[in-house]
Amino acid sequence: MIRILVTLVVYLISLVGIAQTNSITEIKNSKEEKYQINVEINKIISNKGKVYFALYDSEDNFNNRTPLKVQESKIEDGMVNIIFDNLIPGTYAITCYHDSNDNKKMDFETNGRPVEDFGVSNNVMIFGPPQFDSAKFDLTDKDLTFEIKF
Repeated sequence: MIRILVTLVVYLISLVGIAQTNSITEIKNSKEEKYQINVEINKIISNKGKVYFALYDSEDNFNNRTPLKVQESKIEDGMVNIIFDNLIPGTYAITCYHDSNDNKKMDFETNGRPVEDFGVSNNVMIFGPPQFDSAKFDLTDKDLTFEIKF
């Protein structure tokens, strides 16, 4: 009987310890500074359609096209401005494209060349699909603003 009581007391003490550890982790995560990334595109050739944005938080997610956040925006006077908010410090990359025919996908010619304008963070334009290494940037201790060019 004493053995059962001792086992029960040890079990309850360990549960309290785990609960306190989880509470401390939750408090730490809720107090961690959050930042935002403001993205602007100017000189869009047409106000037709929308611009779609994807924010990636790792190379794997970038390569697998699994964004952390997605945004879309109507174009006004050839310009778009969106904000990704509530972000913790880390390494990110952004891709975007102008869906000029509003079919909710990026269109390509039969040879694989994009028909619609697109851009990436750092404005690196290469032949072939964008690469995480050239598009990545660090969000550290302040909000960021980017202009992406098509």
